[in-house]
Amino acid sequence: MSPVTSHPARARAHLNATDLRLSRGGRPVLTGVDLTVSPGDRLGVVGENGRGKTTLLHVLAGRLAPDSGTVHRAGTLGVADQEIPIGGDRTVGDLIDVELSQVRAVLRAFESATLALAEERPGAEHAYADALRAAESIDAWDADRRVEISLAALGAVTDRARPLADLSVGQRYRIRLACLLGAGHDLLLLDEPTNHLDAGGLDHLTTRLRDHPGGVVLVSHDRALLSDVVTAILDLDPTCDGRPRAYGGGYEGYREGRRAERERWETAYRDQRLERQRLAQDLSAAQNRLSTGWRPEKGTGKHTRATRAPALVRAVHRRQEALEAHVVDVPEPPLRFRMPRLDAPPGVTLLRADDITVRGRLGTPRSVHLRAGDRLVVTGPNGSGKSTLLSVLAGTAAPDSGTVQAKRGVRVRLLAQESPPPSRRRAFEVYEAAVGGLVASGELDETGSAGLGRLGLLPSGAAHRPVTELSIGQRRRLDLAVLLAARPQVVLLDEPTNHLSMTLVEELTQELAVTDAAVVLATHDRQLLRDTASWPRLRL
Repeated sequence: MSPVTSHPARARAHLNATDLRLSRGGRPVLTGVDLTVSPGDRLGVVGENGRGKTTLLHVLAGRLAPDSGTVHRAGTLGVADQEIPIGGDRTVGDLIDVELSQVRAVLRAFESATLALAEERPGAEHAYADALRAAESIDAWDADRRVEISLAALGAVTDRARPLADLSVGQRYRIRLACLLGAGHDLLLLDEPTNHLDAGGLDHLTTRLRDHPGGVVLVSHDRALLSDVVTAILDLDPTCDGRPRAYGGGYEGYREGRRAERERWETAYRDQRLERQRLAQDLSAAQNRLSTGWRPEKGTGKHTRATRAPALVRAVHRRQEALEAHVVDVPEPPLRFRMPRLDAPPGVTLLRADDITVRGRLGTPRSVHLRAGDRLVVTGPNGSGKSTLLSVLAGTAAPDSGTVQAKRGVRVRLLAQESPPPSRRRAFEVYEAAVGGLVASGELDETGSAGLGRLGLLPSGAAHRPVTELSIGQRRRLDLAVLLAARPQVVLLDEPTNHLSMTLVEELTQELAVTDAAVVLATHDRQLLRDTASWPRLRL
């Protein structure tokens, strides 16, 4: 791999990777990654947890060597990792100096060139022109001011004497991000940059990335940021041929391209399976005819029947060969979420809460009345009582004042922000136990329950593993499956996009929009807020 260029390149800055492959512990992590990023390009990198997004950034930055493939870079490089080591007694100012070290180097080179020009040294004019061009390309004199602006906009600590050890992970991350946004790097590699930002910080990040004159590679699950910023997306999730896919046209181009890709994949897989079933049936029929041919009925001439045997044998062999040659080489496509029908009695109030308060968490009295098909989005800053309100509606918390009443027999279920402590039981056993409890209590008819596999939330392999071995995202999927097992008529969702893939979130959003159940959700997810813009709002 080529080293990172130490001077600004701007117009000729680029990042190119060809056929990157890398395995860890015998497991493929990167499988044939190709990408090109030029000035003005903002490439989003997406994929489920564990698909190698952070690993790819490390390879692109030159910190990790791939097993095969090449990376070529030109231009200065700024990298924002998800974590920052504290390192002894370093201060905020030390971190800023480190992150602006390339800017400082460019300014020192310009000062040296200026001095050489004043002293009329040989070649000084040419060196001065190069140093001036390098400094102007990143507006190096204004870098510290730009950093100060970003520190304030991101809500970061501005006191340069503060020890880093006294700051939270989020505070340290915001300092580094502010430095990268102000340093004027040609290329930016950002890993989940929205993790520690509030609404104002998100707006500032979005504006700075859109205005960045160089190239950007952005790893993120934030659909709003991807929608607002990227020009193309690289998807590391599995595909029909096992290689990553690149989609132009920004986030919308990715959504359309991914949808069409999956439909082609599902069609090819279904066609191959159907053809194999047909060949197997043909073989079975031929074998039956052969068996009949070797057992002539009474009164039938054995010679006549026996003469058919060679042709039948050949027919069986042909069909066996056709079946063996027809290998289903299209892998099974990814799961598609299928939400069960959630029926709710129309025209009656399913759940009502009147003037409820909870001491220390929900101070202002709030009222919520829900009928079948009602929709409500609860918004507000952290600590405003969104989760508390949903817990009271679900009956898992009691109000200090006010009343909560649910219509007799109405099933109300809450998807909390955090999963319960993981069980050592296998995922499907947890699901079946939940269904069994509902049937035993009379809340659910056994014929109305849906098997875990029919929901399209967990693949068979994950469903048969202990919950302790599942990823956070898979546990979240199991939580959703258990909620849906109850066929709730009132669905309460607290930050439902946490840890779920973008594809599943979109499928879930579409299903929630058309279900007969009443739905209440609390969220900070900007894209989910956009997708539910027509829903009534309750701001706390």
